Amino acid sequence: MSNEENKVKEEELQQETVEQEETEAEVVGSDADVEWNESSDEPEQDDQDAKIAQLEAALLASEAKVKDQQDAVLRSKAEVENMRRRTEQEIDKARKYALGRFAEELLPVIDNLERAIQAADPENEIVKPILEGVEMTHKSFVDTIAKFGLKEINPEGEAFNPEFHQAMSIQESPDHESNTVMFVMQKGYELNGRVIRPAMVMVAK
Repeated sequence: MSNEENKVKEEELQQETVEQEETEAEVVGSDADVEWNESSDEPEQDDQDAKIAQLEAALLASEAKVKDQQDAVLRSKAEVENMRRRTEQEIDKARKYALGRFAEELLPVIDNLERAIQAADPENEIVKPILEGVEMTHKSFVDTIAKFGLKEINPEGEAFNPEFHQAMSIQESPDHESNTVMFVMQKGYELNGRVIRPAMVMVAK
């Protein structure tokens, strides 16, 4: 074999050796790249999981805060509504019963006018004009106070009611059922549904 052929063969062997080394290097490089990529992805995934957990915790905290604020708003609205209702009731009560003390002072005046009417002789021509004047005064007086909610309690013939009547005496009576008001000694009065003076009565036994 000539020197020239030997040289060609040597070159071919060297070429094959170089190609084989390059192939091995590529394979080794590929495995190393895979391992490196896998190891480099793990910290990145951990960071994402941690951020997601933080966001979820922040979301839960925000939702709890919103719920607390909604509950506080509802409680505040309920308190305002209750306060408004109580205020309206107090104003209504004050308006209804503001005249209570004044009305109590007027009751003796009504009693005296009624006594004067009962004591007068309607057949006496001298007394008759005076009696008519007293009756007109009494009617005008009663009508005026009735506009402000004052109402008389005159329960003769009705069943005795301790909420509106005060029993001054109890007597047997064949003409009345038991526990019936036989006679009213003094009329009672109520102001807008509240008794300011019970009627003084005689009750059948």
